[in-house]
Amino acid sequence: MSTVPTTVASVENGFSESVKKWAGASGKKVFNFVAGMAALVGLWWLGVWYVTSDPSMAHFRDFAPDRAIFQGIPAMWEYGGIQSGLSASGYRLGMGMLVAILIGVPIGILIGRNRLLGETTHLPFQFLRMVSPLSWEPIAVIAFAAWNHAIIFLIAIGAVWPVMFATAAALAKIDPAWFKVARNLGANRLDVLTRVILPAISYDVLTGVRLALGVAWIVLIPAEFFGTHSGIGYTIEDARENLFYDQMMGMIVLIGAIGYVLDSIFVYLLNRTNWVHES
Repeated sequence: MSTVPTTVASVENGFSESVKKWAGASGKKVFNFVAGMAALVGLWWLGVWYVTSDPSMAHFRDFAPDRAIFQGIPAMWEYGGIQSGLSASGYRLGMGMLVAILIGVPIGILIGRNRLLGETTHLPFQFLRMVSPLSWEPIAVIAFAAWNHAIIFLIAIGAVWPVMFATAAALAKIDPAWFKVARNLGANRLDVLTRVILPAISYDVLTGVRLALGVAWIVLIPAEFFGTHSGIGYTIEDARENLFYDQMMGMIVLIGAIGYVLDSIFVYLLNRTNWVHES
């Protein structure tokens, strides 16, 4: 008796179960997302309604979600405020993060591999980490001729610490036996770095970069409030000065949406990088 029909049926049942499992998980994620967003918008609307119930506060109606999304965002897109703001802010964010990674990863490897260096630098690094990045702004304005460079510096000095400490912590978790095996197999320092250290710490480094991106995104907006004539922060400040509250709130919505997308990209990369999977 042929076993082909039985095999086909087993494959079909397995595929059906996989589809159902995927659909159930996706459906739950979609429901949670929609429910969370509905609750947020509902609270936002309720707050605006409560404030504007006082006739003297009627001008705050422009803060409502419908005006921000359906009036403010299209208006800014029409005159190019969104495009120019994202272009300028994206450049500053990208350059600041690049500087933070180029500095944070090598120093993290050094203090993670050298115990004495890690212990002697722990206090000064922790001291500097606790200084608010925006408190460096007066010094950055004096030190750098262009505002672009000053903002990039502020982003880098805020984002470098999560990258550095995540890299150092990742080095501490590597089994020392790995280095012994690599040396016994004839690996030089470059081989150890590229074939042992970097693959082993990639997940933790990406985690640190994800945290650093959140810090950089928070630092970027207020850093653009003064002295610049471009960027997301400038667009918000310009809308406030011109009393375009719907545009101001629209840009705030975009800030949250863009930040969420950036964070989701790193979550995807972390899932792809993680070599430890649950059974």
